[in-house]
Amino acid sequence: MSDPACRTVLDVRSGKRAAAVVRQVFNWQGDFWGGGSTLASYRDGEARRAFDRLQRALGACRSYEDTGWEGRFTATLTAEPTPDIGDEAVRFRETVPPGPGELGARDEQFTVVRAGNTIATFHKLSVGGSVSFPADLVNRQVRRLQDAQRP
Repeated sequence: MSDPACRTVLDVRSGKRAAAVVRQVFNWQGDFWGGGSTLASYRDGEARRAFDRLQRALGACRSYEDTGWEGRFTATLTAEPTPDIGDEAVRFRETVPPGPGELGARDEQFTVVRAGNTIATFHKLSVGGSVSFPADLVNRQVRRLQDAQRP
């Protein structure tokens, strides 16, 4: 990883250092690329601190180099309007230019939401286009998380 701030973004969005992590894959009919969610449960106060680190890192991370299935790549991060959901939230895209023989640029949108002691990350992948994880599904899932944490 070429940029430590970007490493923080990847770590928080994937639930690294959480007490428990659950990942779910979403496949929509007629959508080859799909998406998914990660629910990361933290001990008291740790989710807020992790989200603070994420917000600071997003302010510093513009692009990073890493290695994936097809070798080295450079991803560019672009902030999107912050959704009004959960205790706090951010939304951004990661774009990777196409390599030789690929169909188009890899475009992945991430919506990261803190709801109490949980950080939920929703992501939607597209190649050669730009799509978003369905906002109504994000809203319903976050409301469920909030309801589950109420005494």
